[in-house]
Amino acid sequence: MAGKRLHGVIRRFGLGVAMVCASVLAGTLVAGLSLPAVGALGFGAKSLVTDFNNLPAEYNAAPTLSQASTVYDADGGVIARVYARDRVVVPFARIAPVMRQALVDIEDNRFYQHGAIDLKGTLRALTKNASSGTSQGGSTLTQQLVKNMNVELAGNDPAKVREAQAQTVARKISELKVAIKLEETLSKDQILTDYLNIAFFGEQAYGIESAAERYFSVHADRLTLPQAALLAGIVQSPSGYDPLIDAQAALVRRNVVLAAMAKYGSITAVQAVQAKAAPLGLKVSRPREGCITAGNGEQFFCDYVEHLFLADPAFGRTVEARQALWDRGGLSIHTTLDPRAQRALENSVSSHVDPGDKAATAMTIVQPGTGAIVAMGQSRPYGDGNSPAVTTLNYNVDRSMGGGGGFPTGSTVKPITAAAALENGIGMDQTYPAPYQEPYPAMKDCQGNRLPESDNPPNQNDSPSLVGPFAMPEAMAKSVNTYFVPLEKDAGLCNVVQMMAKLGITSQATYSPGTTTLAPIAQVQSLTLGTNSLTPLEMADVYATFAARGVYCSPTAITAVTDVNHKSLPVPSANCHPVMQQSTADAITTMLKGVVEDGTGAADGFTDGRPSAGKTGTTDAHKQVWFVGFTPQLSGATVVSDTGTSVTSLEDGQSIGGTSYGPGQVFGSTVAGPIWHDAMGGALNGVPFGSFHTVPLPGSSSNGP
Repeated sequence: MAGKRLHGVIRRFGLGVAMVCASVLAGTLVAGLSLPAVGALGFGAKSLVTDFNNLPAEYNAAPTLSQASTVYDADGGVIARVYARDRVVVPFARIAPVMRQALVDIEDNRFYQHGAIDLKGTLRALTKNASSGTSQGGSTLTQQLVKNMNVELAGNDPAKVREAQAQTVARKISELKVAIKLEETLSKDQILTDYLNIAFFGEQAYGIESAAERYFSVHADRLTLPQAALLAGIVQSPSGYDPLIDAQAALVRRNVVLAAMAKYGSITAVQAVQAKAAPLGLKVSRPREGCITAGNGEQFFCDYVEHLFLADPAFGRTVEARQALWDRGGLSIHTTLDPRAQRALENSVSSHVDPGDKAATAMTIVQPGTGAIVAMGQSRPYGDGNSPAVTTLNYNVDRSMGGGGGFPTGSTVKPITAAAALENGIGMDQTYPAPYQEPYPAMKDCQGNRLPESDNPPNQNDSPSLVGPFAMPEAMAKSVNTYFVPLEKDAGLCNVVQMMAKLGITSQATYSPGTTTLAPIAQVQSLTLGTNSLTPLEMADVYATFAARGVYCSPTAITAVTDVNHKSLPVPSANCHPVMQQSTADAITTMLKGVVEDGTGAADGFTDGRPSAGKTGTTDAHKQVWFVGFTPQLSGATVVSDTGTSVTSLEDGQSIGGTSYGPGQVFGSTVAGPIWHDAMGGALNGVPFGSFHTVPLPGSSSNGP
């Protein structure tokens, strides 16, 4: 009955229409259904031709294939190759001839003789299916390429992938039209090359180059006859013929390919026998791409670059657009990472804190005046989390960027309070009694809510002997809590919050409970004492603003991006702009310079005369310690914290870098400061010292440069 129907189509509409019908019947029915089901199609040849002619052309060439992107450091060195699909596109000449022939012989032996449709092969499949009751495919390599193209264009969207793989008449007609277009615009060698680059070979390997490397650790142009036959056989069923899962099934399938090659004269019978006798000869290489392959502790920076790319509208107006661009790959991403600074940071964090310690350290270094992130790392290595000594959480950034939620910052926030006070007319000569202990004064937040006076918890200094009166510089150097709380009140709590916002801090680093939205800054009287959870990246950028004389720059990690066609894409701007008067920033620098000369950070300055400024921070119960500081060229923030689910004191006798610390031994100056000192010193080795802009201190007549 089906034969009469096809004969009628030929008689009524001519050979061209019959070719279309035959291909549709072959592609739709022969590949998946038995021949008697033809009668259930329920459409006439005339409507089929009409549908075919009305379909728009989707493309005239194979789409750009998804492949790995490369992330580079500031010197052009490769940090890592990252991918959504492990694929390296290679040209025709870089595919072994025996590989090309093996695929043609097993999938479409008349490929070079027919057009988009192999009518002879289709009719043969129809006849064989009708006589045997079995199913034999009639699709050409070009038609298979189009099917793979549709799957490729669907990306990682499961619904779109299912639609692309749906074996419907409309889908077959659409694929057929595109196949005809490809045959009109591409040579046979180009079509074969595109197929070998797009095909999936199992084990995460897309394209022949990745498949050759995965199974045999060779390039595609080095494949031998047995190797090529194995790979050619896999494409029909990557899971069914996976040699790592079922070696026997893969061996049988390989030998079927070798028999086909001998049948069609591509190899001799003797060559086929010899190749069949060879073992599979697998030499498996696992994927060598991804941020985990980066060296010098650069994995976390690499991970941050990916999060930044997917979050920044500069790379696409929607989340979906950015994800599609990232998944398509082929990008060259140039970054700000300075390999010398990164090596220095990595050497410092790894020498001061061991990977398996309960405590971990994290540090970021940025460049004042540009916002460029030149180094980022931590003591706990990058890994999948199966061991407590590794993590994928980047402690340098907030939760939305792959971070762990930040850390309370202790007294490192006090310079922000001082900046808000100076901007609102309070001078460095402002004095307060600063007793050992006093209640929190009443304040108002930015919503006008009144926060009443409170002495629970008490606001107290580190030592009963640390009492005033103090002016601002000495209070900064000695980190006097009972000075900065009344300063916060007089400056205005909301003004301090607004200064934080100007310096890039508009939220905490962790999510609000039950949401994926970062928690707002807690506008409480203890804000100036560092109770909000922030990140080393944020704090390094804040202090970079002081070094840049009040010019704030958003942190930047990406300097240039080109796509697979070498077209430059827009990159996010650092948006550098002044957020405070130069005199305010210079005053903060002057006071922080005093911290490392005569204050709590005196042990962490440079003894060779290099100018430095900074601030220590120690949180309640010594759960976290910080040192944030800068030179004229670089700004860095270091935190050390217990990262367990229940954060405990660092003074509980635990080992940090081989040293056990007891009560009264863990401070920003003693634990975090040395890490900062060694990293910054290494990063600046050989760099001219430079100088700060400073201002006269109260009671002094000296002027800075």
